[in-house]
Amino acid sequence: MNGHYKMFAALAIVAPVMAGCASKGFVREHVAAEQMRADAHADSGVSAERSARMSADSSLTLDVASLRKDLDSLRTEYGAKITALESGMQFALPVHFAYNDATIRDEDKAALDRFAKVATKYYPGSKITVEGFADPAGSVKYNLDLSKKRAASVQWYLSSQAGVTDEIQAIGYGKTRLVVPNASGDQPGADQNRRVVFVIESAQAQASGVAMTAQ
Repeated sequence: MNGHYKMFAALAIVAPVMAGCASKGFVREHVAAEQMRADAHADSGVSAERSARMSADSSLTLDVASLRKDLDSLRTEYGAKITALESGMQFALPVHFAYNDATIRDEDKAALDRFAKVATKYYPGSKITVEGFADPAGSVKYNLDLSKKRAASVQWYLSSQAGVTDEIQAIGYGKTRLVVPNASGDQPGADQNRRVVFVIESAQAQASGVAMTAQ
């Protein structure tokens, strides 16, 4: 009896221990399996993120290549001068005005149409500023008013005729920032002072300006 009792007592003690060991082993296996699944999920997420980033980089490369082609076209076909700014891009197109006039010339409308296509294609939602200028003939106030009218004429054309739906503001700078100093009226180079300049401000314009400068 004593021998049987001792054997049963030993089994009673060992059984819970074995069960506990089995439970701990199961828990360890379960935790390990969950960790493997979590690692696999994380790897999948990293892979997806990497693929998305590579796709975005590829898209940006293609967009920059396409943008470069269109900007080169503006330069070669219309003599545009394009400059990267801290907040965007500046476009100086050969859009000039007759003396004491704010009417857009027919020969300049093609350049405006091409600029409008570039602006709407690459910089949707951007802020566009049309800066108007005058030659030095006349008073400061008169030329400020005249340059503002020139900018407003181009503003109207871009929004009503060229299909630009972004925010456009017109600013007149009068007889400042002269391209050909002291040239006015019928003097050589005076028409270059009677002009407009475009500034596009947006995150896209800033990014493309950096990209264009870097390449």
